[in-house]
Amino acid sequence: MLLNFVSSKVLTHQNKAMLDIGKDMVAKRHSKIGTERGEAYANLSMRFLRALFNFAIAQYEDGSGHSILRENPVMRLTQTRAWYRVDRRQTVIKPHQLSPWYEAVMSLKQDPISSQSAMMADYLSFLLFTGLRRQEAATLKWSDIDLKDCSFTLTDTKNREPLTLPLTDFVFNLLQSRKTATDSEYVFAGDGKAGYLIEPRRQVQKVIKLLEVSFTLHDLRRTFITIAESIDISAYALKRLVNHKMTNDVTAGYIVSDVERLRKPMELISAQLLQYLKINDDKKVLQFPIHRNT
Repeated sequence: MLLNFVSSKVLTHQNKAMLDIGKDMVAKRHSKIGTERGEAYANLSMRFLRALFNFAIAQYEDGSGHSILRENPVMRLTQTRAWYRVDRRQTVIKPHQLSPWYEAVMSLKQDPISSQSAMMADYLSFLLFTGLRRQEAATLKWSDIDLKDCSFTLTDTKNREPLTLPLTDFVFNLLQSRKTATDSEYVFAGDGKAGYLIEPRRQVQKVIKLLEVSFTLHDLRRTFITIAESIDISAYALKRLVNHKMTNDVTAGYIVSDVERLRKPMELISAQLLQYLKINDDKKVLQFPIHRNT
């Protein structure tokens, strides 16, 4: 069993047999990565290594049925309390920043060099108005969207539970516009083998430069949640909208949140966002009217 300790992208290009990876080696590498690449990156690397060892311990046995690997060397970090303490990010785009943020995002549609930039403007807006995780939005297919029912379904979510959500007026119009601009099976198509958008770094950096305020894609999800909470969307509705599990909550187990019950809270959040973005008739996503089925 050879392990690219842990992978060429994370640690090193040197192949190493898992049997040769010891506790001291793990501790030294964790410290080295923390110094060179950052503490959060070091923790992530070692969690990945820990998962690989756990799998190998359960999977590979000798002739007597005993595991070839006796223990997981990454446990040294837990035993010595060597894991870095990394505070969870709490950054959001503040209300007064949302209008200039939207202006910077919409400027991507004027990019004469890259056709992807216009799509990125829609992608960033879609993330903000839905609160989806970046991968959930990037892998969304047209087959997951029901424009007649004004809803869309996520089939591959972080917690493995499918989720159907309503389309607000703003998102409905955005998707209608996107559908006329692409023939891909993905709403946000990419140029690579995957077929969907992978890394929008260049366009995000352009928006950051114009805005002079840094943000990440996950900040858009936090912004959605923060605004929802600020207008007193119920905790149960909000958890369902962002697909958070309601653990240790007996009452939540009795509440059925179908797509229609989520439609009003979603529209309320959208209305608040539109107010912050200061979107008026000159900033419509589409320049022609949309006739929706009722």
